[in-house]
Amino acid sequence: MKQRIQTAILALIVFLPLVIYGEWPFTLFVYFLSTLALVELIQMRKLSGHVIPFILATALVWIILLQMPSGAIPGVWFTIIEAIVLIVVLLLGYTVLAKNTFTFDDAGFMLLAAIYVGIGFNYLIETRAAGLNYIFFVLFIIWATDTGAYFFGRAFGKRKLWPIISPNKTIEGAIGGVISACIVGVIFHLIYPFDFSMIIILGVTVFISVFGQIGDLVESAFKRHYDVKDSGKILPGHGGILDRLDSLLFVLPLIHFIHFVS
Repeated sequence: MKQRIQTAILALIVFLPLVIYGEWPFTLFVYFLSTLALVELIQMRKLSGHVIPFILATALVWIILLQMPSGAIPGVWFTIIEAIVLIVVLLLGYTVLAKNTFTFDDAGFMLLAAIYVGIGFNYLIETRAAGLNYIFFVLFIIWATDTGAYFFGRAFGKRKLWPIISPNKTIEGAIGGVISACIVGVIFHLIYPFDFSMIIILGVTVFISVFGQIGDLVESAFKRHYDVKDSGKILPGHGGILDRLDSLLFVLPLIHFIHFVS
């Protein structure tokens, strides 16, 4: 527990100033985090020995993060979509060069991993650009959900939520997480009001809390499938980047889709 607290404090000391300042330092930090997250997924799949696919997948993540309104990539003649198509072709071509040590399934995994990581971190940049209130609102809701689920689960948890994927999570804990999130969401809106009614804020809060927990279960399913305890070891006591940001990466695209952030 002491190690977890120390790591959390150190991470906040690094993360919060970058979030508050924003602009290019925050963007560079997101590029760094997204690359680490991709490495964690590739290591889960045990594909670390395939350097060329890793370079291509990293390039795809970075291309997704570019967010160029015109779709063109600065300094080259092709668009982001054309670059993605090129990477797909190269990954498939590598399956031949690798003589089936890198399979079609592996190429599909690389593509989906890069898209999953790239889209999640892309919307992290976009949410920060929309305003500090949006990014902090989402972070507080997710933290409140995790905290509420933990304490409600320990105090009242009896029925397992999804034991095959995450044996420690309970239905009571999940409900407690949503309740905690709603309390925090209401308080946040009273202090830093959005241009929405309280009913809308409550609805969005429940939405974030529920899908944040689903995002956490998605990451747990990855780890269960690949038989690993944590996605990485970069954060002592917490695991990897994906272990800490799984809910955030899952939720951020969705709150843009429902036009809470635009």
